[in-house]
Amino acid sequence: MHSINQLMLSAFRRVPKRLVKPIAMRYIAGEGLEDAVRVVRGLNARGMMATIDVLGEDVSAMEESEQAREACARVLKTIQEERLNANLSIKLTQFGLKIDETLGYENVNKILQIARDRRNFVRIDMEDSSITGSTLDLYERLRSEGFDNVGVVIQAYLRRSEEDVRKLIRVRANVRIVKGIYVEPETIAFKDREEIRRNYLKLLRMLLEARCFLAIATHDEFLVKGAFQFIREMDLPQSAYEFQMLYGVRAKLRDQILAKGRRMRIYVPFGTHWYSYSMRRFQENPQMVRYLLQALLVKN
Repeated sequence: MHSINQLMLSAFRRVPKRLVKPIAMRYIAGEGLEDAVRVVRGLNARGMMATIDVLGEDVSAMEESEQAREACARVLKTIQEERLNANLSIKLTQFGLKIDETLGYENVNKILQIARDRRNFVRIDMEDSSITGSTLDLYERLRSEGFDNVGVVIQAYLRRSEEDVRKLIRVRANVRIVKGIYVEPETIAFKDREEIRRNYLKLLRMLLEARCFLAIATHDEFLVKGAFQFIREMDLPQSAYEFQMLYGVRAKLRDQILAKGRRMRIYVPFGTHWYSYSMRRFQENPQMVRYLLQALLVKN
């Protein structure tokens, strides 16, 4: 089945972008900030919070990293002006981490200062394993410098994550926990679905027991049920956690969680770099690729 999924994904990559774009836009607010504002306003009206992501990563020039920083600064300014219930997610390689770690740090530092002045919060997204260590190191540095308006992400499929969680617990980190979607070798990442689920729940329990604020980011109903069980057992207040999901994904499950009175935050990406983001999401859900290929064949 895995090889079939990979063949379908390979076939989908050959589909012209002009045909992929209408499908991809089901999961992306649009190409402009005004699109993100429209989507977030609609989510807020239905009782949901949002985190806004300016699409793009792996920049190769300092000027690109500065442009990304300014785009994120505009997001924070707009959130305040439009009175949106939203915060910001960023990627370190978009801020120049791979060009120079000092450049990446300085760009993030400036964004956190802007967010703090506007009483907002920034989540540092986790990318592939090549920068997991440097991402966590930078996060700990920022926390040591007094920034308490910053959070980080842990990927449950990485074998190192349990040790990383133990370190994050020491600083009472604000953590989003996800399964992980980047393709990694088996030496550093769990491959079996049930192994990943077990590790996700193990890390989730560790973080909740340590009273770290936890963003439970999943579209897996099994994991949602496990999270509810832990929350009941520990009698946790709603202020101790929130659920998070991607824009356009599993709306029925999202609404079920919301109907139970739980806090729900939706990850809302926007920007011109929509193609690479879409390919990663389709890779995460091969079943989606099957439906999309069928739809394209029928349409054409």
